[in-house]
Parts: sequence; C-alpha cells; structure tokens
Amino acid sequence: MADNDPYTAPETLGVLNWHEGDMPYSSAFDDHFYCRNDGRLECGHVFLSGNGLPARWQRQEPFRIAELGFGTGLNLTETWRQWQETAPEGASLHFTSFERFPMARADIDRALGHWPELDAQRARLTEKWPDTPDGRIEIDLAPGVRLTVVCGVALQSLAGEKIPFDAWYLDGFAPSRNPDMWSADLMAEVFRLTVPGGRFGTYAAAGFVRRNLAAGGFTVERRPGFAGKREMLCGEKPAA
Repeated sequence: MADNDPYTAPETLGVLNWHEGDMPYSSAFDDHFYCRNDGRLECGHVFLSGNGLPARWQRQEPFRIAELGFGTGLNLTETWRQWQETAPEGASLHFTSFERFPMARADIDRALGHWPELDAQRARLTEKWPDTPDGRIEIDLAPGVRLTVVCGVALQSLAGEKIPFDAWYLDGFAPSRNPDMWSADLMAEVFRLTVPGGRFGTYAAAGFVRRNLAAGGFTVERRPGFAGKREMLCGEKPAA
C-alpha cells in the first residue's frame, strides 16, 4: 500500500507499508517483518525450538530472553503465550528486545491482530505500549513477566548491558538488507551477553552470519528452516 495508507500511524509513515492487508513491510530495509507463510509458527520453529524452549525454562530461577529486533512484538507475544501454558508456578520471565525503529501502538495492534491465538497478549501489550516509544521502555505485562525494549542502534545498546541472557532471538531484517545487524562486532557482544550454556536461534543461514557467530565463540548448528527454507542456525555458548 502507499505511504499515505490511513491505517498507518503517523510515527511510522514513510518507513512502514502494508502488504496483503495486514502484512507489515519495512520501506527502510525493503523486507517483511516476518515470514509470509506464518510468522507465529516460524517463531516457534526458529526461536523457541532453536533455544530449547519451553524445556529450558522449567525452573524457578528467572529466565532471561534477549532479541535483536522487536518489530511487531510477535516473538514476544508468542513466547509469552507459550510461557503462560508451560512455565512452572512462581517462575519469572524477563524479555529484552533491542529495536532501532520502534513501531507505533496502532501498527503493533494491526499486525498482531492477524493471530486470534495472541489476542490476550496483544491487548495487554498495546494497552501498556507508550504513545511515543523511545529510550528504554519497561513494561510489567503480567505477574512474573516483564518486557524491556531498548531503542537505538543495537551495537551501542548492547555495549551498555551487563547481565547475560539465557536465550537469544536473532531476528534482524535479512542479512543481505541489514548487514550491520549481523556483524562480527555485534555477534561478539551477543556472545558476551550469553550465560555459559545459553543458546541462540535465528532464521538466517548466510555464510558470513555463521562465521561471525562461530568467531564470536558460539558452537553453531544448522537445522532445517521453516516452511521449506533449507536451513536455519542455532547454537550454544560452551559451558565454562
């Protein structure tokens, strides 16, 4: 659709278009925000399964997930949905995402409205989402579930973090269209901010991405990708 689509919130005019009704498309990176087959199922295949979830969060110790690229909030809401169904009583989840161009509330609502399975999570997220998203956004979504979105350039944002994460969702736009999000420097920061035995998952399988992850210190595994895509990557930070 054109940039003057009346359903696009003013904050994202010029960088966000809509394809096929409710499929968000980034004009800045010339790419869709998620898999056109079914982004929710792709999240489960790539990010949750690639990180060994929900099995790894069966514990009382707080579980920390980090993500490169918040986008529509799809990965958050699907993870939260599965957490609600499977996490042990009294457990806590902290989901942190690093996003350069945060979407407006109306656009998040429109994009996530595609999945009725996520209606409860979508409603809560959009209720709490700030009118002008910037800086460091902190939201208590539910008892034991906290969201942090750090707005800005990913490499600079990660440099300011100190507490490592148990799992990483590497979900920037395609490496060919956004190579900075897959750079050796950024992958080294991801490794630094991963607990020993922590994991990552990504739909990306480009050779330079695999090499940068391995150079950063991860053991890297290739797996079949989602919806007929030949490969995806996942891996682990070796235990100390």
